[in-house]
Amino acid sequence: MKLNVIYEDNHLLVVEKIPNILSQADNTKDVDMLSLCKSYVKEKYDKPGNVFMGLVHRLDRPVGGVMVFAKTSKAASRLSDQIRTRTMKKTYQAVVVGKCEKSGDYVDYLYKNTEKNMVSVVDKKKKDAKEAKLSYRLIKDSYSKKDKKEYSLVEIDLHTGRPHQIRVQFSSRKHPLYGDQRYSSESKVGEQIALWATKLELFHPTKKEKMIFECRPPKEYPWNLF
Repeated sequence: MKLNVIYEDNHLLVVEKIPNILSQADNTKDVDMLSLCKSYVKEKYDKPGNVFMGLVHRLDRPVGGVMVFAKTSKAASRLSDQIRTRTMKKTYQAVVVGKCEKSGDYVDYLYKNTEKNMVSVVDKKKKDAKEAKLSYRLIKDSYSKKDKKEYSLVEIDLHTGRPHQIRVQFSSRKHPLYGDQRYSSESKVGEQIALWATKLELFHPTKKEKMIFECRPPKEYPWNLF
């Protein structure tokens, strides 16, 4: 499986995550991005033994887009610090059902049921509830003759990185993501979720320079409505 490498140096490997590929291996033993990146470096540089590759953030399995990996332990530590201090900025685009307002800020408390791998909006007093924040702006709305529905293309700035955060927060406001079979009763089997990590802003772990990496969504339905 060929990687689309967006940027690479001695410390960073920035790639396009392939939709429906795991970020990191789990008990399914399915293909995952971390292993693909290790294989890429091992083959490209003919490295013997194990290859170090640091996973510093994840994308949900069905989601595609820009993802950064660390090629050194120093880079992994410094990138993880940027995530912890929220200096690494993640931007997404999504196609959601319905007509959204021009912009908005969503603040909720989310709870994850680990047994069912489902996240829900709950009262902030619930044990293990975590605050989730995002901001969005409407790029364009469009009517689909195919689905006979109104859709909105939104750009999202994620202020916290909770599991399934974007999907749950929009779904709870009656704007589920297209193709989200976990959090939308309107999606159909076989539809691909329309959520894409479009931009990643970070500071280089050794040069300290601000770097911006972008990756555009595919030109297929429903993205091509816009």
